[in-house]
This record gives sequence, structure tokens and C-alpha cells, in this order.
Amino acid sequence: MSKLKPATIYFENAAGRLLEEPAGFMRTIWGSGPRRPEDTRAVFTHMMLALQRHGWSRILIDQRPMQPFTAEEQTWITQEWMPRAVSEGGYRHGAVIVSPNVMVRLATAYITTQVMGLPLQYRSFETEAEALAWLLQQPAAPQL
Repeated sequence: MSKLKPATIYFENAAGRLLEEPAGFMRTIWGSGPRRPEDTRAVFTHMMLALQRHGWSRILIDQRPMQPFTAEEQTWITQEWMPRAVSEGGYRHGAVIVSPNVMVRLATAYITTQVMGLPLQYRSFETEAEALAWLLQQPAAPQL
């Protein structure tokens, strides 16, 4: 069995950590501590920039440790970031490892249901193995 290349840390701040995975996707690991709205925006902005840089379309999003998104964060993500991430970043598939915290789940459900006709598909999973299996079945690059 060959060893997999390790992921490379692309960006990190108080909100979370972004890893570039050799299998052709971004991994977002949300932090458990408090975060400022600008920290959240920075994580999302760097997700989009990394997708652009690599020509990738997939993100594995680990929300297990995170605090719920605020209303301000939800609005910015759905109205500003998602449309740009799809049109400029090529974002097409998000596999979300859900938090056990019901408030995190509700905040995330609001975001994932606001896709508004964008060519973007989210799926939620209880385990990393399930999320990864689904994500790796999706095209690594955006389909035009």
C-alpha cells in the first residue's frame, strides 16, 4: 500500500485552517474558539483563491468543532461569497462533516439551502469517511 502525500497547510487563522489535499480538493477545518467576522471572511476568501489557483471544484468542510455562524456571517456567505466562489472560483461540490451542535447544523442548513440556482451541490455527513468517499466521486475540476 502506497503512502498518501500529506496535505499542505494553505491558510490558518482564529476561524479555521485550510489544507490543500493532494487528491485535488480543499479541506476546511473550522476552529472551536471565538472568531471575528473578518476571520470568517478570510477563511472563505482563501478557500475561493485556492480553488482558483488549483482549478479545483471540491471542498471538504469539517464543522464538528465550530461555533454557529452568526446572522452577519450567513448573509455574507450566501449573498456575496457563494456566487463569487462558483463564478470566479469554480466551486461545485461541498461535503460537510456536520457538528453535533444543533445550532451549528441550523446555521449551516440555512446556508446550504440558499444555493439559489447556482451549479453547487452540498451534502452533509456524520463521518469524515462518508464525506470523503462522496467528495472523491465528484469531478475535481469544474464542469463547464
